[in-house]
Amino acid sequence: MDESCEGSNRKRGGWMTFPFITGAVSGFSLASTGMMENVIVYLIKEFNIKSIAAAQTSNIINGCTSFSPLLAALIADSFLGSFTVASISSFVSLLGTILLILSASLKSLRPQPCDDDHGSNPCKSPSSLQYAILYTALALTAIGFGGTRFIMATLGANQFHNKPRDQSVFFNWFFFTLHVGSVASMTIIFYIQTDLSWSLGFGLCAMANLIAMAFLLFGYPFYRHDRPQGSPFVDMARVLVATSRKWRLSQSSSSVKDYYYGGNETLPEATRLRIQNQLAQHKKLMHLVQFCSFFNRAALITEGDTDSEGRIVKPWRLCSVEQVENLKSIIGILPLWSTTIFLSTPIGVLTSLAILQAMAMDRHIGPHFQFPPASVPVATLISTSITLTLLDRLLYPTWHKLVGKDPTALQQIGLGHVFSVLGLAVSAVVEWKRLRTTESLSMSAFWLVPQFVLVGVGVAFDFPGQVGLYYQEFPESLKSTSTAMISLTIGTGSYLSTAVIDVVRRSTDWLPDDINDGRIDNMYWLLVVMGGINFGYFLVCASFYKYQRG
Repeated sequence: MDESCEGSNRKRGGWMTFPFITGAVSGFSLASTGMMENVIVYLIKEFNIKSIAAAQTSNIINGCTSFSPLLAALIADSFLGSFTVASISSFVSLLGTILLILSASLKSLRPQPCDDDHGSNPCKSPSSLQYAILYTALALTAIGFGGTRFIMATLGANQFHNKPRDQSVFFNWFFFTLHVGSVASMTIIFYIQTDLSWSLGFGLCAMANLIAMAFLLFGYPFYRHDRPQGSPFVDMARVLVATSRKWRLSQSSSSVKDYYYGGNETLPEATRLRIQNQLAQHKKLMHLVQFCSFFNRAALITEGDTDSEGRIVKPWRLCSVEQVENLKSIIGILPLWSTTIFLSTPIGVLTSLAILQAMAMDRHIGPHFQFPPASVPVATLISTSITLTLLDRLLYPTWHKLVGKDPTALQQIGLGHVFSVLGLAVSAVVEWKRLRTTESLSMSAFWLVPQFVLVGVGVAFDFPGQVGLYYQEFPESLKSTSTAMISLTIGTGSYLSTAVIDVVRRSTDWLPDDINDGRIDNMYWLLVVMGGINFGYFLVCASFYKYQRG
């Protein structure tokens, strides 16, 4: 970053940007939840799609919403910066929202409604044109809202450069704001959509999108802007190629002076010591360290790699130590990241099936009001919001006073695993009770709340812990990508949850179209077993992991 840009950034950022960023986050959260999370009910009621098929479609859409932040992050890191990508994404989501409003407003863009009572108008599937418009609208909203979701976390964290404690506080409030917006949407917007008008509900989402864009754009003069550093994946590819070309070289006799540091004097002290310690060790190292140390060959200087002034002549044969260490830090964190995928998958299944359960249960509050089935998971968001507030204001400060330091990111993630698995176990028990109720509609949908409360507590520990860990451990050139890793986790989990549901449907009779004839409780117990095994895997990975930049 040049001096003028750096000097300008010193005058910007900090907590004065907080209202703009959180205002934008809350608006995008309200709009995206209202557009995407009620899609199961919209597909069933307005497009005559079967329940399990609608749940699978919802998982695919959620997966797209969660994968698009990674693409947005790569573009931000490599070319445009987080602010520009967030601005473009917000416009794309607005286009999708407008198209979805049209699909809800114009009868020609929806199939004719079913007449289940008289049978005079049997259910008809949507036409190819109706499907095309629907899925185009959902794709635009998924890509657009996905592009803003975690880029906003990077934009916010960048305002507290070299202030890890402030960044940690920001991440807690980022997720708090994200969930408060979702709570408002799942209570107010969902009610308007299911009981009043889908087009009005989508219209309010479009208005929230516009307001969020205004907050984001008005904060521009106050933001500390990140400068793209080019594609980091080119550097990673160079390390892989250089290592393969020098795989015969021995490191046993190499000294620290034999490695290329690229003239960067800010990092070599730490990296030199790390390499020196690895080379000096005579005891047997675990496989991961040996594997990562293998990449040090890419930074070994051999004849012809540099010119007389020490500059690289063959960039695909020699890399700097910093480039090697960046690749190793990413490889080292991948096993931990994989544990969060296998945690996200059961939660994705739970959320989809719980909406179907709610549709078959009593959702009345009083004699007249009936809340929409897609609002049941709002208990997770409320639980997460309350827990985040307690953690930030009470539990973490108390922990710091008693222990002398804050809980580590891995400890937070571990607690998230425990509470999430407990939530899955409770869901199995509740479904077992529902199936044994003589008339399932007489059982209140509030029985589904405890499982989501436990999952929400788990999310409050897990998500900020994950984002904090990735932001801390990823190299500087991948800061936007680091916060998007959690979205990749959610996206992969969504697609895997679709695959799990499909496999179970094909191999068992647990998930028929009428869930009252099935055994969803067995499905939940299967998820409990998966979650328990995954927690053991997490403990193994966490015990071997060494913080690189803490």
